[in-house]
Amino acid sequence: MEYGIWTLIPVLFVIAFALKTKRTLEPLIFGTLLTYVITSAARIPSEGVYALSHIATDWMDAFFRVATDYSHQWVFLVCALFGSLITLLGESHGTLGFTRALGKLCRGPRSTMMVTWIMGILIFVDDYLNIMTLSTCMKKLTDTHKVPRETLSYVIDSTGAPVCALLPFSTWAIFFSGLFFAENGVAELGYGNAIETFYHVIPYTFYAIAAVVIVPLFCFGFLPKLGRMKKAYDRVKTTGKVYSLESRELNLEEEDEDARAVEVKGNIIDFILPVGVLIVLAIWSGELFLAVAAAILTCLALYVPRKKLTLTRFCDLAMHGFCNMIPTIAIIYFAFVMQEAMSDIGIAGYIINAVRPFVNAAVFPMITFLLVAILNFSTGSVWGIPAIVTPIILPLAFSIGANPLLTMGAIVSGAVLGSHACFYSDATVLTSS
Repeated sequence: MEYGIWTLIPVLFVIAFALKTKRTLEPLIFGTLLTYVITSAARIPSEGVYALSHIATDWMDAFFRVATDYSHQWVFLVCALFGSLITLLGESHGTLGFTRALGKLCRGPRSTMMVTWIMGILIFVDDYLNIMTLSTCMKKLTDTHKVPRETLSYVIDSTGAPVCALLPFSTWAIFFSGLFFAENGVAELGYGNAIETFYHVIPYTFYAIAAVVIVPLFCFGFLPKLGRMKKAYDRVKTTGKVYSLESRELNLEEEDEDARAVEVKGNIIDFILPVGVLIVLAIWSGELFLAVAAAILTCLALYVPRKKLTLTRFCDLAMHGFCNMIPTIAIIYFAFVMQEAMSDIGIAGYIINAVRPFVNAAVFPMITFLLVAILNFSTGSVWGIPAIVTPIILPLAFSIGANPLLTMGAIVSGAVLGSHACFYSDATVLTSS
């Protein structure tokens, strides 16, 4: 069934509600509900008032589809286990030891931001790994040098998905190379296998390149601080607070820990060894879940025998960190429900059909980028939208004579923008958390 212009109403509602309330979870909840109100109301002419009974059943069906999907379960567990790992690293004061060692390179706000940017490029395997590891490493250093948390979030987010999209050794490269190579005509381009073809797409991934390059320009002041970012710097200058008043209650526990840590000497090995196991195993196995679990077990073997933590304390902290991620997981869960709702209402097909009359070979890659970016921003579905539209876009590109490499680069760029800029995409939620 087609819903016409009503297809766009839930997305516009979510964006307007979120901007007005500065909340994320509630707009997503009401936005998904509104989607199924629209789809159910459209059935009234054929089913009568009985059609409204589908609101609850269709909404709950979307809940169950998200909850029972293996890939979604993987995301929830990885996020929760990262919460456990981060809490354990903090309690062992390993993070403090690493921060003090790295602090020798961070002599001011600019050098601290540049170190964050460089480390973000080096941790390229997966955007989740990048975001969570980098935030754990650098937060105390940026706080010390009075860099607003907003800036840290921006730098981390700019070296998450954008860097992963530009290097052929990442989860992004594996996903997109397989997605593109499955389409008729791509293998015939003659660039080799799937990953070798992706090598040739990378130079055309202009948004990701720009996102990464702009960071050092921002760090050294070549680009002005605008809007909310300017207000964040003004806040630090006038109050000394690196985060906003809205997030104070989320940082009270952290402030207490920082006060207690003044007299504590952290051992860098308590950070380097677990995180080293995490990164090496993620690269070697390609499975982030196993890598995080192994890092937690490394903490167990490292802390308990040396009496840094008792076994009971270790287990309590692991569970505490696990539970700390529940608010983040709740937002990600409803972001996934939003993806299901947008799929059910057919937003991808509606927008593609709307722009189809305006395409030609010269402008097709540009339209592809804008289309994928808008859909990604609307749904928060970073990989879901490319998986849906690629089988439509690439055959169309070949049929009208558009540059296939430029078109594939536009698809990846649109996905990067969605991950980088959509306020309820999983990467953005993790970064801000």
